[in-house]
Amino acid sequence: MPINSRSGRINSSYVTLVGAVGLLAILGFMLRQLASPPTSLSNRNDTVASTSDESNKEDIADSNADRGVHELLLHCAAGTRAPIEKVVAAYREDYGVAVQLNYGGSNTLLSQIEVSHTGDLFLSADESYTDAAVERGLVREVLPLATIRPVIAVKRGNPKQIATLSDLLRDDVVVALGNPDQAAIGKMTRELLTASGDWQALESHVRKSGVFKPTVPEVANDIKLGSADAGIVWNTTVAMYDELAAIDVDELASGGSQVTIGVLTSSTAPTEALRFARYLAARDKGLAYLTDAGYEVIDGDKWAAVPEITFYCGAVNRRAVDQVIAGFMQREGVRVNTVYNGCGILTAQMRTIPDQNTASGFPDTYMACDRFYLNSVADWFQDDIDISDTEVVIAVPKGNPGDVHGLKDLLKPGVRISVGQPDQCTIGVLTRQLLESEGIYDEVMEHVVTQTASSAMLLPTVSTGSVDATFAYLTDTKAEADKVDTIRLNTDAAKAVQPFAIARSSDFKQLSRRLLATIKASRAAFEDAGFHFRLPDVEASQP
Repeated sequence: MPINSRSGRINSSYVTLVGAVGLLAILGFMLRQLASPPTSLSNRNDTVASTSDESNKEDIADSNADRGVHELLLHCAAGTRAPIEKVVAAYREDYGVAVQLNYGGSNTLLSQIEVSHTGDLFLSADESYTDAAVERGLVREVLPLATIRPVIAVKRGNPKQIATLSDLLRDDVVVALGNPDQAAIGKMTRELLTASGDWQALESHVRKSGVFKPTVPEVANDIKLGSADAGIVWNTTVAMYDELAAIDVDELASGGSQVTIGVLTSSTAPTEALRFARYLAARDKGLAYLTDAGYEVIDGDKWAAVPEITFYCGAVNRRAVDQVIAGFMQREGVRVNTVYNGCGILTAQMRTIPDQNTASGFPDTYMACDRFYLNSVADWFQDDIDISDTEVVIAVPKGNPGDVHGLKDLLKPGVRISVGQPDQCTIGVLTRQLLESEGIYDEVMEHVVTQTASSAMLLPTVSTGSVDATFAYLTDTKAEADKVDTIRLNTDAAKAVQPFAIARSSDFKQLSRRLLATIKASRAAFEDAGFHFRLPDVEASQP
């Protein structure tokens, strides 16, 4: 049922008019930017000489002078206006970048974005609208900012003595609510009160003698001015008005909403848009303003104009993730220092770094060749997820001159074998576990003439004829198919599972989660490299 205004009549023509006004505002912004010298941040192609914030400011400012890129346009939930305007002003002062703001209810903004396909960023007061934007292909990256909750707002001093939700139904109480079809607060109110069984009565009361508003600030202003006696708004909205007070009630207690900012797929400057989004979501920048405004902010990253994270990555993963990481760095405008090696060596390096200090080289993220080498350092990591798996196989020289067709053939007299060193690489551990499960570990080891520190070093021992057989990953043999033949073992013991995890000590957990999201969305890269991708498409497609 459509929601009505004070006299019960917010109709489709009104909603259409609101959408048209918003669209005209966007078109006006586009025409203005065509007529004026634009400013923006540089793309990832810019060279940043120093990682210090002051040096990066100078580099970004120089780039803005050298290149013309449009100003950023942020479609912004109206209820967040006060702190967001402060963040925008601070960002412009720091980096000389203008961010234009288009305010409205979250659903109204989503509709405008879907129609106009313009803008760079979408800040929603409820993550459901951002999720919808992702599903519709309108938003790519999503950065969480804070949580807010609904409360009853009254004039300070509570002249009508409102204490419960049922008090809103009194004949002497005029109520203002957010329109559920336009504003996040209205949608949340309807959902919560429908669940509690109170929505029908309150909706009828408001249609009769109250008013539905398209944005939460308009609800608050009606209470402030005395046009309404009470309304339901966000707790952060009340904090913006000295004239208002909040009342918590049980029917709204289970409600909560996450404020998020998303980068629009329509953006022609996604790297610049991401940089502003990171600034807004940084604990020592934008989130400080949200905290002052009463928001319960997330655990944000520390701010850096060009942040650097360290990524320890087992050697087997290199063919799948190399280009994925390159694309991530270019789009985000960040640096990912990727260290490839055997996982035994990588975890040994971790143990030498005091207090898992990322400033001293401890990785922000880690993708192991197999869960064995993540489990060994699990206390230092969080958010782990299995990304892919591959088989352990026997690799032999092209043509198989040693006539090796299975594990038992490795015991033939004169057969020379290479293996990974178990203390240095995962392939060594998995080889040992495989042979022990078959009861032939000691016998096979008598034929071993070479042990390597990494899986990447095993196939050259075969292709050069130094050995007759080796244990390798199927993904590695696929890349060297013109030089080696592969013998598959068809046993669960011959499988390596590649997990990804984020360091608990990282100052860039949110950035690391976006790297994880990028990897999760890279099925094709893993399958092209010969991996079995373990994540379902619906999960892998999420930003």
